[in-house]
Amino acid sequence: MLRDVQDDDLPVMLRWRNHPRVRAASFETHEIGEDEHARWWATARSDAGKLVLIYDHEGAAAGVVTYAGLPSGTARWGFYLDLDGLERSGALLRAWIGLERAAIEHAFGPLGLSVLRGEVLAGNEPVRRLHRRFGFEEIGVYQRIVDGVPRDVVVIQLNRKEEA
Repeated sequence: MLRDVQDDDLPVMLRWRNHPRVRAASFETHEIGEDEHARWWATARSDAGKLVLIYDHEGAAAGVVTYAGLPSGTARWGFYLDLDGLERSGALLRAWIGLERAAIEHAFGPLGLSVLRGEVLAGNEPVRRLHRRFGFEEIGVYQRIVDGVPRDVVVIQLNRKEEA
């Protein structure tokens, strides 16, 4: 289930985002401080083209989903999870699949998107496999500088299925 971010979610969102494995899979890999996080949140929540939601798994906050490029019919999305908490409980894979399913349903349901796009570091094969499992196509590759090093980035896309 996806829900709106509450103020008391912000500290856990920052902790999840600063997890070393989340940072390693991100385009911005530095550890984010509280001030930077607060500035990001102030900007994100006032941006009509952006939506940040919390993913609840089995009744507990477990991840973050972001959409950008709204309200056009095509938007970009990204996510991260509470890796430590979900691994401790043995629920990481179920939560990961649940988040992806919820994000897609929200994109093509309430948000009314026709196309959902994302970007994944080429070396992040587990995420690429999950996206392919949900029907995303890899439509392109480009290079982006991450920590001063050019890295290949795979562009993914999922089109809303038309009802027959």
